[in-house]
Amino acid sequence: MADPADPVVLDRLQLPQDVVATLVLVRHGESTWVAEGRFQGRQDPPLSELGARQATLVADRLAQRDHRTPLPIPTGPPTRIWHSPLRRAAETARIVAGQQPTGVPLTPSAQLTEIAQGEWEGVLLADVRANWPQELEAWRVTPARAHAPGGEPLIEAAGRVRAGLAEMAASLPARMSAPGSYDPVPGYSSVAPVEGSPAEPWALLVAHDGIFRLALINLLSLPLERFWSFPFNLASISVVTLHSGVAALRAHNLSDHLAPLAEEDRAAQEARGDRRGAL
Repeated sequence: MADPADPVVLDRLQLPQDVVATLVLVRHGESTWVAEGRFQGRQDPPLSELGARQATLVADRLAQRDHRTPLPIPTGPPTRIWHSPLRRAAETARIVAGQQPTGVPLTPSAQLTEIAQGEWEGVLLADVRANWPQELEAWRVTPARAHAPGGEPLIEAAGRVRAGLAEMAASLPARMSAPGSYDPVPGYSSVAPVEGSPAEPWALLVAHDGIFRLALINLLSLPLERFWSFPFNLASISVVTLHSGVAALRAHNLSDHLAPLAEEDRAAQEARGDRRGAL
């Protein structure tokens, strides 16, 4: 019998050895249910009015990513925008695509659908706390071994996210860098790219907090117990590079582009990380 203290072992994500690329993770804007403090899971509320403005601001930041502090994203448009089919993510993806200088294919992926929350979906966080206190505490403390009643076990969700990431990475154009041109230590001059060589490909993923937590766990080969270690604010940007079969986190949870909303109470709470609640 397994010891409950033993870590849950995940299958390893196999990344292509011949791909040098970047994945940009963008969480959707606020939905009407987030505004109300309801668990969402696989339910499908639309963006709120604030969420649409958040999506527009993150779209502008990605379209003008060399303004202010440049984002660590390659030049040119993304090869594709993969997104969850749920409206809050699909609407955000369409807004982001609309700000790119050239047309970008939009591809819904069921593997990016948020983790199912069973009986908690549509329920206010306050009511979940009142009616399922032990189950909620277990989900917050031991997420690898506990989940919402009737919900999706984390290990199953991690498996479908891993399959989706493998498919997305395999779809990126193969591009090996010249020997000695890649140095994982920031701050040093790198070898200049060969003139006329194709730009490094990059792709956008627009999805959910829970899904992106599992994405980083898979990409960085971390234990499933670290699920709560990587928060993703609404409309935030995170950047992961792929090189020689290895993933590296270049930027996480960037949300300075939401500064124009800072005077609005809900938006300011989100930016500070004060708003904590349902997936």
